[in-house]
Amino acid sequence: MPKICITPRSLSKPPHPYLSRLEEAGFRLVFPTPGRQPNEEELLQTVPECIGWLAGVEPITAKVLEASHDLKVISRNGTGVDNIDLAAAERLGIKVLKAEGANARGAAELTFALILAGVRHIVQAASSLKRREWQREMGYELYGKTLGLIGLGRVGRIVAEIALGFGMEVLVFTRTHDEKYAHGKALRYVELDELLRNSDIISLHIPALAGGPLLEAEAFAKMKRGVVIVNTARASLIDSQAALQALASGQVSCLTLDAYSKEPPEEWELVTHPRVIATPHIGAYTKESIDRATQAAVDNLLAFLGKG
Repeated sequence: MPKICITPRSLSKPPHPYLSRLEEAGFRLVFPTPGRQPNEEELLQTVPECIGWLAGVEPITAKVLEASHDLKVISRNGTGVDNIDLAAAERLGIKVLKAEGANARGAAELTFALILAGVRHIVQAASSLKRREWQREMGYELYGKTLGLIGLGRVGRIVAEIALGFGMEVLVFTRTHDEKYAHGKALRYVELDELLRNSDIISLHIPALAGGPLLEAEAFAKMKRGVVIVNTARASLIDSQAALQALASGQVSCLTLDAYSKEPPEEWELVTHPRVIATPHIGAYTKESIDRATQAAVDNLLAFLGKG
């Protein structure tokens, strides 16, 4: 019976009901580390036996792919594939498929929750009361403020629509301009410098960049003093040391994070900073997002393996 490896934490403990479709199609499911992200050694013990792989955000290295002689397809339960050595996959003839848009709503709603938490100091206020302390810090309203979106894909567009509903102005930096989408909205496409200089809040919605961080010391220096930054995309987009300096100086009033280079993170200095709101990669961790992503990932596997 051909095997399919299942590694996403949200699907493996307990196994998601949609995975039963793979078993009904004649595949045996293999769970290397139920409820936990597997490391390279654990993947090497499991993946080489499999014909297909329903993968999460764990690093998928060339070493693992080269050892997996029977592997034909990797189906992600999301859209990000920067955790996969795509060059090695292409060289070895392993198809990589994505669950396009399945997680967008969950990630966008968390983004806006973090925006609200950042501008109203919700986490700090709640924490002070739990310590039986009465501490208040003045926030501000979103109406009339400017949100800078770096990236306008599926997640970015939902965030933009929510922001427009709050009466915000939206600046967008992206490679492609959809003027039809922007028509009639308080939304403008701008260059990165203009976005950095004029945004009260900046939110990141792009993949990791090959050239290194997008927001480093020079970029922070261009921003409005007291800016709020939200990163639910990729940790590598922000230079962590530059971010710490911007937080210390007050240039950045609040930084919110939901993505990390390693999970759990190994470097805690930024995560534990009092002006940082950090969540454990929960952007897509909603029942609806998990259901949509699982269905799409299973559909992709079955179609590719001729069982759809």
